[in-house]
Amino acid sequence: MGYSYDRNNIFAKILRGEIPNETVLETEHSLAFEDVNPQAPVHVLVIPKGAYVSLDHFTQDASDAEIVDYNRTIGEVCKLTGVQPSLGGSGFRAIANTGADGVQEVPHLHVHIIGGRVLGRMLNKA
Repeated sequence: MGYSYDRNNIFAKILRGEIPNETVLETEHSLAFEDVNPQAPVHVLVIPKGAYVSLDHFTQDASDAEIVDYNRTIGEVCKLTGVQPSLGGSGFRAIANTGADGVQEVPHLHVHIIGGRVLGRMLNKA
């Protein structure tokens, strides 16, 4: 089964300029912006500009240029927000929820960069 992209999802509307955002960084292939419902002092969403539903869709179908740009954008967001440990930050969590079991709410690939405080365990120890 293939991927079905909803061109009316909220991130597609943000990319078209129909919904405003607080841009952190924009590149040729990516957009990073503040989450409207932040879960920590730093909570930035990084999305590709292409019509990709999920991380697996992106990694299988995106061009090399898109993949490199997207990953570099995530790294630059960590630097810009001060969470990058190699530059004195205390760390961060990068989350890409996918599908129903992953509780993906918007069907457009997005990575949450969350930091600025201790986040606790993501899952209970087994």
